[in-house]
This record gives sequence, C-alpha cells and structure tokens, in this order.
Amino acid sequence: MKLAIDMLLHVSTHKGRWVYFFLAVITAFAAFQMRLIQIDTDPENMLAESHRARTFHNEVKQTFSMHDAIVVGLVVPEKGAKSDEAISGIYTPDALAAIHQVTDHVLAIEGVISQDVMSFSTVDNIKQGSDGSLEFSWLMASPPETASASAELQKSIERLPLLYDTLAASSGNAAAIYIPIADKNESYRIAQDIRAYLTNVDTAGQWHITGLPVAEDQFGVEMFVQMAIAAPAAGAMIFILLFLFFRNWSLITAPMIVAMATVIITMGALIGMGFTVHIMSSMIAIFLMPIAVVDSVHILSEFSDRCKPGENAGKVITHVVEHLFKPMLFTSLTSSAGFFSLMLTPIPPVQIFGAYIGFGILLAFLITLTFIPAYISRMSPAALSKLQVALHQNEEADNNEGSTTLLKRTVTKLRYIALNHRALIIAVFGAITLVSAWGITQININDNPVRWFKQDHEIRVADRALNAEFAGTYNAYLVITDTNKSIDAIKVLNEANLPSSLDEWVEQTQVSINQSDDANKMSELAMRIDDALFSNLDDDELTALDNLLQVVDAANGNANTFQQPAVLAHIEKLQAYLDTQPLIGKSQSLVDVVKVVNRELRSGNEVDYALPANNRGVAQTLMQYQSSHRPQDLWHFVTPDYRQTLIWLQLTSGDNQDMTNVISLVEDYFANNPLPEGLSYDWAGKAYLNVVWQENMVTGMLESLLSAFVIVFVMMVLLFRSLVFGVLAMLPLTITITFIYGLIGIVGKDYDMPIAVLSALTLGLSVDFAIHFLARAREIYKETGSVPDTLDAMFDEPASAITRNALVIALGFTPLLLAPLVPYITVGVFLASIMAVSALVTLLVLPAAMVFLKRWVFKGA
Repeated sequence: MKLAIDMLLHVSTHKGRWVYFFLAVITAFAAFQMRLIQIDTDPENMLAESHRARTFHNEVKQTFSMHDAIVVGLVVPEKGAKSDEAISGIYTPDALAAIHQVTDHVLAIEGVISQDVMSFSTVDNIKQGSDGSLEFSWLMASPPETASASAELQKSIERLPLLYDTLAASSGNAAAIYIPIADKNESYRIAQDIRAYLTNVDTAGQWHITGLPVAEDQFGVEMFVQMAIAAPAAGAMIFILLFLFFRNWSLITAPMIVAMATVIITMGALIGMGFTVHIMSSMIAIFLMPIAVVDSVHILSEFSDRCKPGENAGKVITHVVEHLFKPMLFTSLTSSAGFFSLMLTPIPPVQIFGAYIGFGILLAFLITLTFIPAYISRMSPAALSKLQVALHQNEEADNNEGSTTLLKRTVTKLRYIALNHRALIIAVFGAITLVSAWGITQININDNPVRWFKQDHEIRVADRALNAEFAGTYNAYLVITDTNKSIDAIKVLNEANLPSSLDEWVEQTQVSINQSDDANKMSELAMRIDDALFSNLDDDELTALDNLLQVVDAANGNANTFQQPAVLAHIEKLQAYLDTQPLIGKSQSLVDVVKVVNRELRSGNEVDYALPANNRGVAQTLMQYQSSHRPQDLWHFVTPDYRQTLIWLQLTSGDNQDMTNVISLVEDYFANNPLPEGLSYDWAGKAYLNVVWQENMVTGMLESLLSAFVIVFVMMVLLFRSLVFGVLAMLPLTITITFIYGLIGIVGKDYDMPIAVLSALTLGLSVDFAIHFLARAREIYKETGSVPDTLDAMFDEPASAITRNALVIALGFTPLLLAPLVPYITVGVFLASIMAVSALVTLLVLPAAMVFLKRWVFKGA
C-alpha cells in the first residue's frame, strides 16, 4: 500500500501535466454528456416498474380510461352581481361566458383529451323532457345572456351530484374545468399555454391552475433552474470562506477545481448512462460539493501549518498526504458506504442517488490525492515563495496577543470547555440525546409534491384556493373486482344440445366468440342467437335457440355483477359512509349514474333518486345513459362486462398521512360490512401511490441506515484495530443522527423524502470528523506519551481543520435558503445543522470521553 501511495505521489508531484491533462479530458467528456439530460419528477417512478401497486394503478388507468388531469378554477370571492341580485358568484353571465371561452381554448390545445374535458359547456344536463321521456342536452351549449337563464343553469347543476361540488362549488363562488392530458410530462407546457391565455380573459375573480401533474412537471422545470443556480452559488460561497481561512487565491483554487470536477464527472456519468435526473439525483451536486472539499481542507490546513519559507513544497505536500492518507481513505470509504447503503432501498431514484454519491465520494478522494499535490508542486517559485511567506506571517500574527483570528478564538474556547468541564459535557449531551430519542417517536411521516413549493408559490396558492371551494383536486380510486370465474360462452354453447341442422351456425358462432374480447363473449353469443331467431328456422331449431337465449340471459344477469341492485346497494352504503368523513370531499361511482338516470326516467322527483329494484331496471338506466353526448363516461366507472367498478374519491389534501387515514377508514368499514362473496377491492390513483412509495422509503431508509451503521462500526474497529476506538468513532455519528431526527420530531417537521436521505449524509460527515480527530490523537500520543499534551495539541491544527470544514459546509450552503423549492431549503438547513452538531460533538464529547476512558484509550496512561 505504501509503495503504491509513494508511486502515485511521485507521479503527481513530478508529472503534474499528465494529471491536469487526464482530469481535463475526463471532465470535458462528462460535461459533453450533459446535453442528454432528461428531467423526471414523477413520484410514480419512486416505485419500480414491476411493483404491484404501480402495475395495478396503470392497469386501472387503462381499463377505465382515466388520465392525469389539470384543474383550472375560477374563484369569485364575493357574491353579488353588478346589476341583478337574482344571480351571484360564479353564475353571472360574465363569469359563465369566461368559462365557456376558456373551455373552447382548452379543447384546441394539443395533448388535451378533448372528449373527456369536464366543463359547464362540455357535459350533459340530464332531465325529464316535457313528454316524460329522458332528455340529454348540453348543460351550457352557449353562455346564458340573462339572469333567469343563469339561475336555471345553477338549478340544473345542483340536481346533478356528478357535477355538484366538482365542477361548481357548493358555495356558488367557484367553477372548475377538469382537463385530462395524454402525457403528464406535457402538463407544464399545457398549463403555461392556459396561463398565457387567461391573461386576456376579462372577468371578475381569480383564475387558478393546480393538480399533481402540474405540480410535478413545474417542479421539474424549477428544479432544472435551481440546479444551475444553487450549485454554483454554493461553490462561490465555499470559495469565499476558504479565502477567509487561507488568505491565498492560488491555494484555494485547487479544492474548488476538485469539487467542480467531481460534480461534473459524476453528473455526466449519470446522464451519459441513460438515467433521468430525478428530484433525488438533482441534489447530487449539492451533496457532493461539501464532501468533495473536505479532504482538500484537511490537506491545506496541515500544509499551511507545516509549510515554512525556504522549504520544498513538493516534499511538504508529499509528507502531508502520506500523513493524512489513512484517515482520508477511511473517511471516504465510510462516507461512500453510508450512501451505497441507499442501494438497499426498494426505491429506484434513491438507489441511483446513493450509487452515484458513493461513486462521487471515492472519485473526489482520488482526484484530491492526485490533483492537490500536482497543483501545489507546480506552483511557480514566485507564487510559492509568496504563499509560504504569507502563511508564515499569518501564523506569527495569530500568535500575537490580541491578534488571534475568530477561528483561533473559537477553537481556544472549545479547548477550555472540553478540557475543563468534561463531566458537564457528558451530562448535557446525554440529556440532549435522551430528549432527542423521545423526539424521534414524535416524527410524522408525510409528504406531498405540492408542498415542495413555498407557501406563496402560485401552485400552493391555487391548491389552497381550489381545495377550499371544491370537494377536492386530489384523486384516489377504490376499485372493486368480481373475482369469481367468468362464464365460458363456448362451454354454454356446446352444452346446449342444439339440433345437428345448426352445426354450421354453431361453428360460425364459435369463431365469432373467439374473436371477441373476453369481456364481450357472452354478449356476442346473445347477439348471434338474436340474429338467428329472425332467420328461416324450423320449430325445433327455434325452440332450441330460444331456450339457449334464456340460459344466456340468465347467465348474463348473474355475470353482470355491477348491474345487480344488491351489489350496487353495498357501494351506495359505502359512499354514504365515506361522504361523512371529513378527509373525503366527495365520492362518485356507477351508483350515482344509475340513480340520476332512474330519477329522470320516472318522475324527475327526488323520491325516485334511488336504485332500481331489479337487474333489468339497472340495465335500462345504463342503456339510456349511453345515448348521451358523453357515453364514454360510463366506462370511467365500470368495465363493459360489469365485473369491475371504480369509485372516484376526491380529497382536499394530498398529504400521505391523510390518504393513509382514508385507507384505514375503508379497511374498518369493510371489516364491519364485508363485501359480497367473491368481491375484492384494491387502491389506485396518485394519492395512493405516494403512500406506497413513502412507506417503502421509510422502511428502506431505516434498513439502509442500520446496515450502514453496522458496516461503518466494523470499519472503525478495523481502522483503529481497537473496539474502544471503534465505539468512540461512532459517538459523534450516533449523537448527531439522534439529535437531528429528534429535532425534526419535536419541531413538527414532516419526515419527507429529503429528510430521509439526509441520514446517509449525517452518517458520512459525522464519522469523518471523528476519524481525523482520533487518528491524529493516537499519533500525537505516540510522540508525547502524555494525555494532557495530546489533547492540548489536538486543539491546534486538527481542531482548526475540523472547524474549518464544518464552517465551510455549514455556511457554504446558505444560498440554498433562498431557493423557491422546499426540498433545497430543507437540505440547506439540515446540512448546516448536521455539520454544527457533529463538529461540536467531536470537539467536546470525544475529548471528554477519551479522558474518562483513558485507561483503554491511551494504553499505559
């Protein structure tokens, strides 16, 4: 190992141009790959493509022709018409004309599923005609021009539960347009098109655009901008801080080159290998920037301490790197292990994030080991002489009374506290750890893509406004399936014992049945029998086919599960229960369609707003509904074979915690009110998928953290060849993780995706400081043989290097606090907290613990 290090350092210090060349070529090639970047912010991709919840969700979308939707809403804050008190709120002619105008524009936008757009002007009014027949007419074929026409429109909407509180708010102050789109990745473009058009729509009130597809796609756009701003801003801040510490532009350029090269090569490798840039991987640059400069700061700190005027810089930097190689190697290995452990989670974007951060850490170690020596050894004699004199003068100035730097004064105070109040330190940090452990039990696991934006962001404003007015803009689908074996049409046909004279007809019918969809085979058989009954048949043939038709009709009646009133009654009771729950704004199902049509078929009065008494009555209502302008809407609620149905739940909150509670409500209901035998239920919808990946993330992160903790502990024992030193090295890590996550629970911050991932960063950086502190303490003790002298010396260069690193990382990412995206702000705040806590624990708790355990730590003391 030593021979390999010596050869590497020899090449770096004597063949620096080759180091520059290879680093430049690799970095340029990686940068060239970034032209292929693809942004992905779809939370659905937090689950593997083969995950059961994801595959079922996509099956449901395809089966019921459900699409991701953008919600456009117009909110009129105050009731009251300008000139006519008979109408108010959203039902003024001006507001209705604006809705009609915007709808016409939406229907013409490329990528919009126009036939499924829901707006006042695209849906049917279902009512009884003047002659008692059922009448389907456009709800708003053209905007009403009079107050009486507007009032009539309002009455019609209030009679249609499928529209009331979905398209028109019950307050009368808001109207919505639901815009299904073919590709959710186009939602930002479509939303921008609508925003631009709305600026030219003259009407009272405020327009809002929301929906999970818009939030996710807009986050991708803003994330891309943030990537281009946050990383350079953080780099600039780190550069300024390094200059304040080392006071030499040439010297501090080296770690910045290391950091930028590490970020560019890592991101270029990720993009070049075909991976999309998810919200997780977008943070790779933010995470790698501080980690990449850590080793450089340690090297520069010791170099500035050892380099004196007249000394050969190449020899000094070689000695420094040899001296720091082992602790730098193990800090890199332990930090990368913390992130590689994320590959154990069942979430693909987190796996990719962990893999590339781990790779980036090892890459930064290699670049630091080669580039920093090459850079310093190749500095011009004049620049090197100037650097050595400046460093020497700074050291002398720092030693003059009254001239110490803020860093020196800080380290001196920490030295005094650590060496004179050991018992108090142990007691205080012990109490903090206990309180933090309790705080961890108070953590709320929750996430919501809309809350990735700040409170005043237009997405958040729209989300609050529309969910306050309507039943909810978040969707969950409860799917009920008949799992009983379907009737075999071919078998029914073959068992009919038809006369031999019908053999040719039977063969042709078998071909027709086999060519039809599985859901329509029995219907195909019934149609073939109907056609045959009108042809020239003898009495025996007619009797046989008539008997077969009765068998088929009876079978179809039993097979069409969700045409049976008893089964629909179960769904009706479930909906009545759900509609009483505050978390659920509204539910819609096939039951609502049947009851509305049944009412208008009979009397048009509310007394007939009920389920028909028999299968034929249900079938008649559905047949009538299919003569409307939007017959396809029926298949959003039921499959053509009537063996699977969907209940659409509208939720006013997209928080995972609320969706989890809704799932529990349904489970409790079915536990007390079981579905009929053979029926089962499952969930789909974005709100449900978010719950699934959140649960997977929490479980996966916990498993990865525990496994990484064990791996790092074993590595510490092997590094120091001591169980005691291994335990000491884990102290800062353990206390920091406990404190950070305890604080999250105490202050009520939701445990979301960025918070979960920070555990890996906490593990890597916290143990970094401990390794350097303990490794240097062991070396100094071998030289001095004195515990007091060892600890005193530890608060010179080693403590200064640790403090510099903590400040560089903590303060270097303050630009993130100005980001418009909450995950970036979260990372900035907790990065600073992690660095401050882990540095304090290392510089205060470790010395105190080492003195209390000096019999085992310092053998022979």
